Amino acid sequence: MMKLYGFFRSGTSHRLRIALALKGLPFENIPVDLRKDEHLGDTFRQINPQALVPALVDDSLVLTQSPALLEWLEETHPTPALLPADPTSRARVRALAAIVGCDIHPVNNRRILNRLRSAFGADDAAVNAWCGQWIADGFDAYVALLADAPANSLYSWGNQPTLADVYLIPQIESARRFAVDLNRWPRLLDIERTCMALPAFSSAAPAKQPDAG
Repeated sequence: MMKLYGFFRSGTSHRLRIALALKGLPFENIPVDLRKDEHLGDTFRQINPQALVPALVDDSLVLTQSPALLEWLEETHPTPALLPADPTSRARVRALAAIVGCDIHPVNNRRILNRLRSAFGADDAAVNAWCGQWIADGFDAYVALLADAPANSLYSWGNQPTLADVYLIPQIESARRFAVDLNRWPRLLDIERTCMALPAFSSAAPAKQPDAG
C-alpha cells in the first residue's frame, strides 16, 4: 500500500488525497505536523530532502512535488482519467490547474507567509490581504478560462472531475481560511458543491483527516 506523508491543512497534500481517492487507490496517511516543524527533522528529510509535503512512497519508490505526483498517478493508473482525451482539452485543464499550482499557491504557502511575518512584521490582517490578492487574481482568471469549457459543464471541464478540480477544491478551502469572500465567484462555488457531493472529495477534506485540529 502506498504511503502519503502530508499535513491535513496542506493544499498540496489535499490534492493528492483527492486524486488517490478518485482513482480508488488505498493509501496510508502519515501525518507530518508542520506546526511542530516535523518536516524539518532528519527523519522526514531522509524521505524528502527538500523538507516539504507531500511525499508519496510506493514500495521503494519515493516521489515528491504534487504536480509530478499527480502526473505519475495519471500515467500509472490512467482509469478513471483526470485529463480529457483530446490534446486541446488536456491543455485547457492543465492551464486551469496551473493557475492554482503555479500562480496562487506558491506565494501563499506556509513558509512564504512565515517569512512575511518574521522579516516584514506582517500581522494576520496583512497576511490575509496578501493571500486574498493573489487568490482573487487567480480565481478571476480561472473563471474567465471556464468560458472555453464544454457547454453545461458540471465540473471545471465537462461532467466528470479533472485535474483542474483536484487543484481548485483545496484552493477554495484555503481561500476560506484567509477570509476571502467567495461569493464573488458563484461558478466556483457551484463546482465545489458538485465536487463535494463525491466521497473522493468529501473524505479528503482537511477537517476529516486524523491529524486535524
